[in-house]
Amino acid sequence: MRYNIILICSMLALASCSKWLDVSPKSEVSMDLLFTTREGYQDALNGLYSRSVKEELYGRELTAGTLDVLAQNYLVDVVDRIGFRQTMLFNYKDNNFINRQKSVWAGLYNVIANANLILEHIDGSGGLLDAGERDLIKGEALAMRAWCHFDVLRQFAAAPVAAPTAPGIPYVTSFSKGTTPVYTLRQVLDSVIRDLSQARELLKTVDPIMKPGYKVGYTTPDSSTEVSGPMFLQHRRHRLNYFAVTGTLARVQLYAGNHAAALALAKEVIESNKFPWTRQTDFLNPDDQQKDRILYKELLFGLYAPNMTNPLFDRLRNGETTLNTPPGELRTIFEVGGPGAEDFRYKQWFSQQSSSTGGYMRLEKYSRNSDKNLHELMIPMLRLSEMYYIAAESIYDTDPAKAWDYLNTVRKQRGMGVPLNDPAKSVFLGELVKDARKEFFGEGQIFYMYKRLNRAWPGMGGNTIQPSPQIFVFPWPDDELAYGNR
Repeated sequence: MRYNIILICSMLALASCSKWLDVSPKSEVSMDLLFTTREGYQDALNGLYSRSVKEELYGRELTAGTLDVLAQNYLVDVVDRIGFRQTMLFNYKDNNFINRQKSVWAGLYNVIANANLILEHIDGSGGLLDAGERDLIKGEALAMRAWCHFDVLRQFAAAPVAAPTAPGIPYVTSFSKGTTPVYTLRQVLDSVIRDLSQARELLKTVDPIMKPGYKVGYTTPDSSTEVSGPMFLQHRRHRLNYFAVTGTLARVQLYAGNHAAALALAKEVIESNKFPWTRQTDFLNPDDQQKDRILYKELLFGLYAPNMTNPLFDRLRNGETTLNTPPGELRTIFEVGGPGAEDFRYKQWFSQQSSSTGGYMRLEKYSRNSDKNLHELMIPMLRLSEMYYIAAESIYDTDPAKAWDYLNTVRKQRGMGVPLNDPAKSVFLGELVKDARKEFFGEGQIFYMYKRLNRAWPGMGGNTIQPSPQIFVFPWPDDELAYGNR
């Protein structure tokens, strides 16, 4: 891993660069002072989240960007004003694609580097932090390091189902100017699992979300306790809390093919009853300014993104020049002519707009009023529904009826009350993937699901996209190749 592509000052360059975190001004502090105060450690940890919500990462690109375009969720016209037409056609030699993915690679490794700086100092924090706060910060930093590595892996390396012995990516565990070797795919997954497992143990006894009285919900109507106590310990759903780490580990174990482990972890989250399903009255609220489109209470982990309204608006809601879906294609995706006729997601997440070409469907998932809405603008990172999908897929071979029950639970919460059931596993997987595509629209997750299953998927106009390494494995940035990292 080359650190000169990372926007971070090395310890050897402090004389010429006093700002090291490429995040909000509050978190941009001199590194010679950063780890000498309790607040410095807190700011450093907050900086990981602030950096993650930048436009080139989860604030836009890894949610409403390349991954969803590749999943064929949007039709990009030949008059391509935002540079996604060639991405939709899987042309990975296109300069727009290359530049976006170079920024993703650099951005994720930037967060990793900052996490490693925290981890290199945290055990020597001495009297600055009490044991509980030290474990909390260390646990979140380990989890963020694992999270970012896993998403680099899911983009730039093969999936285990297709090539279990394939090369992986650099797994960076120290802040160093040296070159990190490329781990195998299995070594990377083992490292991710190890970091997440250690994070779980650290957070288990110190995370406020574990307290029996901790209540997730909207601050005002639900009397949520998420804003109780010191500010640093508030809004645990906005961070990699214990249940978010557990859910992330379930996601990773499923990707690695460890179904029993994935099932146990997903069930732990589900059975905790910490994250209630969104009330239909909130999702369907006739007051557009009060509507909870993001399904806020169901988020295990989300990024607070108050400054992302304009970037998301530019990508999704700025007329015909943005990413949108033809009405007929969207009706097909949501099966509006059949079982999806009552799907709340179709009705609440999209609006039809007029255009010179006959109209298009605009994604409204991130639309909200900052003053009147029930919650802040959030970027979903991990949902309760995904835990049901993971549990369903993981348990199918031993208990198909329970698998269908998990899937039908999600469908019922989204307005489709007629349960599905079929003895064929192929039918089950087909229904599971179809529902996940609806659920994750605009969140960048469904492409990873196609890749994990090595599964064909529907493209625009009725064609079928066949799985292949050429589609599923993104080319590495040229800088990494030039320095012999692969």
